[in-house]
Amino acid sequence: MKHELKIKVNDIILKGELSLPAGAFGLITFSHGTGSSRFSPRNNFIAQYLNKKGFATFLFDLWTREEDMDPSLRFDVGLLANRLVEVTRSLMKSTFTKNIPMAYIGDSTGAASALIASTVLQNKIKVIVSRGGRPDLAMNNIEKVKAPTLFMVGELDHQAIVLNEQAYKKLSGPKCFRIIKGASHLFEEPGALEKVAHYSAEWMTQFLRDKKNQPSNDYFTV
Repeated sequence: MKHELKIKVNDIILKGELSLPAGAFGLITFSHGTGSSRFSPRNNFIAQYLNKKGFATFLFDLWTREEDMDPSLRFDVGLLANRLVEVTRSLMKSTFTKNIPMAYIGDSTGAASALIASTVLQNKIKVIVSRGGRPDLAMNNIEKVKAPTLFMVGELDHQAIVLNEQAYKKLSGPKCFRIIKGASHLFEEPGALEKVAHYSAEWMTQFLRDKKNQPSNDYFTV
C-alpha cells in the first residue's frame, strides 16, 4: 500500500511516498544528497527490493526545488540532519508508522545526515546503511553513532573508500564495510545495484527482523 505524505518542517512542506507492506518489520527512511529526490531511480530500485522483503520505505524530498539549486547548501549536512530528525519524529507519530522500528539508508551527503540524525534520536534509529556515502562529513558526531551501521562503496570509487575507511574506524557500535567489486560511485555497472539492495536487506533483516544484535565489525570485498 502506498501513501503520499506531506510533512511540515518549520515553514516548508516536504513531500514523500510511503510504501507500507502488511506487517512491515521496519520503516526505512531514505536520506539523499543534493541533486537527488524521492524520484531517484537507484533509491526506488532499492526501496522496491526492500518492500518485497517485508520492509516499509519512505522516500521524500529533503530540499525544496529552489534550495536544490543553491550551491551554498550542497554540503549543509546539519540542515539535512535537522530535517531528517523532524521528518522521523512525524513518522513516529503517524497512525501509519508510529509502532514500526525505524532505520535509515543514506547516499552521498544524505548518509552523513543520517548518521548525525541517529545521534539526536539515539535508540529510536535501529539500523543505518550508507551507499556511496560521505560519512566523513559527520566525523564530529560519528563516535556517538550506536545503531548498527553498514558502509557500502564501489571498488572504483577510490576517494570514497579512503573517506569511508576513516569514518568506519571511529564507529563504536556494530558495523560492516562492503566494497562492491567492479562498481563506481553510482553503482551503475551491471549487477552492482542489485548487490547494494541485497546487502541492505540482509543488514536490515539482521537487526530489525532477526534482532541478532551482535557486533559484526567485518570488512568485505564482494
